Amino acid sequence: MLIAFSITPLGVGESVGDLVADAVRVVRESGLPNRTDAMFTTVEGEWDEVMAVVKAAVDTVAARAPRVSLVLKADLRPGVTDAMTAKVAHVEARLAEG
Repeated sequence: MLIAFSITPLGVGESVGDLVADAVRVVRESGLPNRTDAMFTTVEGEWDEVMAVVKAAVDTVAARAPRVSLVLKADLRPGVTDAMTAKVAHVEARLAEG
């Protein structure tokens, strides 16, 4: 499965970059395939392991913020692996066809 999520610390002032970096660090240290962009972090794996990473990232931010907002989007497709890169490659191939 793929999970794209965004964690926003609330009540800590305007600059939240350090707390967001802490959350991304948790994801990267998980060992699961992941990608971070300006809006979301996407993680690929089995349900329990991906959700455990999301929870750990939220818990890390919640340890330093009085409130945390979580936005989550999931793509559940049994039997599919490497979806994070394969889906993008498929679109890029279609674009190259012109």
